[in-house]
Amino acid sequence: MTIPKNQAEDDQNARSSYFNLPPLDVSVAFPQATPASTFPPSVSDYFQFSDLLTAEDQASRLRVRQCMEKEIAPIMTEAKFPFHVIPKLGALGIAGGTIKGYGCPGLSITTSAITIAEVARVDASCSTFILVHSSLAMLTIALCGSEEQKQKYLPSLAKFSTVACWALTEPDYGSDASSLQTTATKVEGGWILKGQKRWIGNSTFADLLVIFARNTTTDQINGYIVKKDAPGLTVTKIENKIGLRIVQNGDIVMKSVFVPDEDRLPGVNSFQDTNKVLAVSRVMVAWQPIGISMGVYDMCHRYLKERKQFGAPLAAFQINQQKLVHMLGNVQAMVLVGWRICKLYEKGTMTPGHASLAKSWISLKARETVAIGRELLGGNGILSDFLVAKAMGDLEPIYTYEGTYDINSLVTGREITGLASFKPAVLSKRSRL
Repeated sequence: MTIPKNQAEDDQNARSSYFNLPPLDVSVAFPQATPASTFPPSVSDYFQFSDLLTAEDQASRLRVRQCMEKEIAPIMTEAKFPFHVIPKLGALGIAGGTIKGYGCPGLSITTSAITIAEVARVDASCSTFILVHSSLAMLTIALCGSEEQKQKYLPSLAKFSTVACWALTEPDYGSDASSLQTTATKVEGGWILKGQKRWIGNSTFADLLVIFARNTTTDQINGYIVKKDAPGLTVTKIENKIGLRIVQNGDIVMKSVFVPDEDRLPGVNSFQDTNKVLAVSRVMVAWQPIGISMGVYDMCHRYLKERKQFGAPLAAFQINQQKLVHMLGNVQAMVLVGWRICKLYEKGTMTPGHASLAKSWISLKARETVAIGRELLGGNGILSDFLVAKAMGDLEPIYTYEGTYDINSLVTGREITGLASFKPAVLSKRSRL
């Protein structure tokens, strides 16, 4: 049978119209449970951790929570950076964290950590954006910069009027960052930087890039502030990530980039100087998986009470209650470890091993917690609309950066045994020959 031309065209148009329909809004497609765009109430503080917080801690936490739930939760499933929200994050007064003066808030590390957890509770990518900018780039300038550099750069960074990134990792050197090969060669009036960096958060749109390079004269690691429009500097976005998808990680290539003398960080004269920054940032990073786990628990708690199967809410089934309590116990333990590490830092008794153990153990427990949440949500557990799937993806880079679980374990292991085991024994022996 021959189909008339006009009828064939009509059928084709009908099929095209059918297949090009936009997806149903999740609240229409699945009305039985509320998606994370309307963020669930905070219900994870079972051991009343709030009693340990100061009035400043609680006020800062509430301010950040309200902003994140209102501004970020409705858009957090979009895999693009919300540039329009940066001024609102700046108005929170948390950039610069513990830095005193220069327009920075001068918060205690406990307050700063709690606010980062509140950001991560709703969206881990936003918390990573803030941490790179604040606890890495800004803190490096504050701890290792000259007075002139602090006055010049920190006030605008504290307001998010300008954005910074922190470039240590290279394609060939991740955990072995002290072996980095980017070079800095002294010339008249400044330095020439050559090399490549990878996985650098915020780098694609940062106004300032804090770059670490090897001084070709001393063979030591130095730090430099590079402007985004410096000739010879190119930055490209890394695509196809499964976690922290809105974070703009980039590849940085420097082909004879000139940096004036006034932008060399005088306090970075060896790789050990980076540890002054990493000690603080590792504490802050430990609070990201705490916040993520809080958010996932909150989501699961609401979902199990709303979603019904076999004529009853999922929360009424014993196995689901057991899983929910398992998650809750993990959150209590993570929070208390995070709180203790902050107090050790404030007392001046925190060691690198303390910070590494906190980061590695908390991130491990967070993975377990979120995996249980994934089970509880069934099919909806793979949709970012219900937070848990997104949280699983976001935890993977956090589990890795600021020291992998294994490397952080070895940092603590070295501290408790007095023996370093970062390199295979045979390689360590050969290096001494």
